[in-house]
Amino acid sequence: MITNKTCREFVDVLASKEPVPGGGGASALVGAIGMALGSMVGNLTLGKKKYADVQEDIKAILDKARILQDELLALVEKDAEVFEPLSRAYGLPRNTEEEKKKRDEVMEEALRIACSAPLAIMEKTLEAMKLHEELAQKGSRLAISDVGVGIIFLKSALMGASLNVFINTGMMKDRDYAEEINKKAEAMLDEGKKMADVIYAKVEGEIRT
Repeated sequence: MITNKTCREFVDVLASKEPVPGGGGASALVGAIGMALGSMVGNLTLGKKKYADVQEDIKAILDKARILQDELLALVEKDAEVFEPLSRAYGLPRNTEEEKKKRDEVMEEALRIACSAPLAIMEKTLEAMKLHEELAQKGSRLAISDVGVGIIFLKSALMGASLNVFINTGMMKDRDYAEEINKKAEAMLDEGKKMADVIYAKVEGEIRT
């Protein structure tokens, strides 16, 4: 299990020539860390008299955040799992026309599978961003900078995962399917980047005034 490694072990294997973890798994981990920062803000808000009117909202955020953290950590493993068929497909022989045809078929299916994890990472980071949007309004002002750090991490995770989608769709021969996936990723990317920039600007504006 990649996620059972120590921080140092994870970084060392990420830096090596091993095929996994790669950019997708790293993005999922960064997303989980981003959501964890949001959870920290929620936990620092919980039980404080100053924020008595938002306690139920904070509890709901924390419940959702816990699930998202676990899902993003699971996607570190999933990203490695879905890359495996693609890694094998690269090594298939292509000396004859028959071998080339077979390789192309296997590659096409492997590319579709390889897109599934980074797309899921994008979906989960977008959900996490929406929780940060709420935390920016309701969370403890003493920890508001951590909402900003969390949203930066989530934006990075979203953008990083999108690159893993686009590199796979770029190699697909079925261009209609590839464009369908691209549009889905582009919509999430556009929404997430705008949301993250607004939240970050709010946090920065509050702590620098």
